[in-house]
Parts: sequence; C-alpha cells; structure tokens
Amino acid sequence: MNLENLKKYKFPNSPGVYFFKKKSKILYIGKATSLKDRIRSYFSNDLIKTRGPAIVDMITISDKIVFKKTDSVLEALILESNLIKKHKPKYNIKEKDDKSYNYVVITEEKIPRILVLRQRELKYNLFDFKIKKSFGPFVNAGQLKQALKIIQRIFPFFDNQKPIEKFKDLDKKRINLNFEIGIYPNIFEDKNSLKKYQKNIKNIILFFEGKKKKIISNLKKQMSDFSRMQEFEKAQNIKNTIFALGHINDISLISEDFSDLISSNKDFFRIESYDVSHTSGDQSVGVMVVYQNNSLQKNLYRKFIIKNENKNDDYAALKEIITRRLNHSEWIWPNLIIIDGGIGQKNIAQNVIDEIYKNQNDKKPKIVSVVKNDKHAPKEILGDKNLVQKYKNLILQINQETHRFAISFHRKRRSMLK
Repeated sequence: MNLENLKKYKFPNSPGVYFFKKKSKILYIGKATSLKDRIRSYFSNDLIKTRGPAIVDMITISDKIVFKKTDSVLEALILESNLIKKHKPKYNIKEKDDKSYNYVVITEEKIPRILVLRQRELKYNLFDFKIKKSFGPFVNAGQLKQALKIIQRIFPFFDNQKPIEKFKDLDKKRINLNFEIGIYPNIFEDKNSLKKYQKNIKNIILFFEGKKKKIISNLKKQMSDFSRMQEFEKAQNIKNTIFALGHINDISLISEDFSDLISSNKDFFRIESYDVSHTSGDQSVGVMVVYQNNSLQKNLYRKFIIKNENKNDDYAALKEIITRRLNHSEWIWPNLIIIDGGIGQKNIAQNVIDEIYKNQNDKKPKIVSVVKNDKHAPKEILGDKNLVQKYKNLILQINQETHRFAISFHRKRRSMLK
C-alpha cells in the first residue's frame, strides 16, 4: 500500500482504533487521537527512521485499512489492548518484546486492589496475591498510568502495594490524602461503603471489557431507584458519574505529532490556554495552562488574581492576564493560544498579541477561541479553519482542562477568604 492508495479512504478526525490488513488477515492494530492524522503518518518519508523496518514491511504488504471510532482516547487505548490480545497481530508482536508489556490486574481480596504488573511477573507468578481479573497487554506504560488516573477519578479504587486489610502498616498520611481528594474510596465511612466499592470494581471490569454502555445503563437504573426512594444526594452522585463517563478528560493521553503546524519550529511547539473565573465579579481570577512536548506541563501552569477594578468585566480580566503573562519575556512564548469565549474575547486577545508582536508577524502566535452554549458546553471554535479542523479534539480537551483549573483555583480562593 502507498500514499496513492490512501486517497480512496475517508478517515474521520476522531479517536479510535485502526487495522492494517492483507485480505482478511490483521497485520497490525493501533490507536489514535485522530484516525485521519495518525494513519496518514504511516506514509511519511521518514517512516523507516521513526518506526523501523518492520513497520515499513507491514505497510508494503498491506492492502486494506479499516477502523473503529471510540468516544475517547482512553477507550481507544483499552480497545487496542483487547484487540491485540484477541488477534495477536504479527507486527504488533515484532514491535515490542512481550516481556516488557504491562497488564492491569484486579486482586482477589475482600478489598480488591488494582495494580500494574509486567508480563514476566505474571508469567513467573512473582507476587503474593491471587488475581481475579487481568487486562492487557498495554504497550505504553506511561499512557497506561495516565489512563488509570482518569478511571480512578470516575471510579475510585485502591492501588497501594500492601493489602488494605493491613491498613495500620500503610502510609496513613498518603492514604488519608487520597481519601480527601476522592481517588481512594472511603470504605470505613459506613457499613454500605464496602458494597459501594465492590460495585466500583465491577464497573471498572466492565470498562476494561469495553462495555461502557452497560455501565451507564446500570447506573441509570440505580439513579432511578434512589430518586424513587427520595435519596436525592445519592441519585445526584450517580448522575455526576454518568456525566463523567460521557465527558472523559483524557488530555494526558494525547501524544500526536503536530506535523505541518510546527513547520516553523520542528523541534518545539507550545500551546497556552486561558480562562477567567468569578462569581458575579467576586474574587475574579484567571489561569494559564501549558501544553508542550506533546503533554500538559502542570509545573508551568500559572494563576492570576485580577487587579482590574471592574472585576465583573471578562474582557478586561482576559486582557490583564494575557498582558501580564506576555510581560514575562523569560518564559517561552507560545505558538498557539486558546481562549475561552466568543468573538469578543478572541478580538481582545488578538489586540494584545498585535501590540506585543508588532513588526514580528512571523513570530506571532495563532489564536483560537472556544465558544460555549448556555450550558457551558462547546458550540464552535473560532480561528484558522484548517488548524481547527485538524486539532479540534486537542483544542477542546486543553480548553476543558483550563476551565477545570480555573474553577478549582476560584473555589480554593473563595474558601480561603471566607
């Protein structure tokens, strides 16, 4: 197969899993943030340098590409693992020694834990507990770690090396912190807490089996039962979980290359995203989120307390934080800026950029803005159409992370000043 053959396909700009095939035989399975961009990357001139001769051989003998879309990159990661385990494609095995594969295991204990083990640990039984379920192989250990963090925010679980039954021997400070931030379930809260945790484990198993629809169906039934019994707080908690499953924030799993977008600087690309948060002008704050080297850089996030007297003016607040940020010439300057808001906010940002970068048009960052509807859900993205079309998912996910960070900072500041 070559680039000319690729023209007959219409791949979507959405996450999913793709298959290179020769007739009915699956040669290789991969996952993608954008199926369109990822599959096209296999037909670049430097493929042999970036992926090696085995993949070049696979491309040469393949005669068909098929794909399956997913709702998120996280689900693509899990589906890829399940399909590799089922089909054992020749070129997936060639790419990586199976001894270095990672597996997710669920322990067979009264209080189950979810751990990551290497293939060799499973093969030679190098652990002191029974395994209830295992999922894998997962090729990328870093991505698997991030995936588990995302799942843990939706369905809290224990991931410590010692059994929970030995609670006294564990690091109490770490355990209590994880209870407080909600990534460990508080099974000591009441007599029903352990049962609730066991339901979490069942849902995690269903999620790794690719059965998200069944999870949502079960949760809706539970929510209905709680509402009928007038236990509205419990019903709302389940509603929040259903929402989280439908809006998975998997920005940490996105690692696609920027190709032509970074042609002016092939070794480096930086995105900065801004948002303002306040309550009717009270305690107005702003934030900056940074994405570079194909990942979020939380150590580079910045917080701004708005100094402008009219703290109910979103335009003035946005102008202030971008101006203050760009006064830091020692910080690496962005290639792309993402704004939360409509044409007014975009124009404000553009005016600041035009003033700062006057006579430097070649270095001026591109600007896009994410327009929201009445429910604060993304409605459209304003900016360069080609850039928006190609990086829509990335832009939306970074914007979502920025909004989360802004709300978190605003709430923390309000609570401190009460």
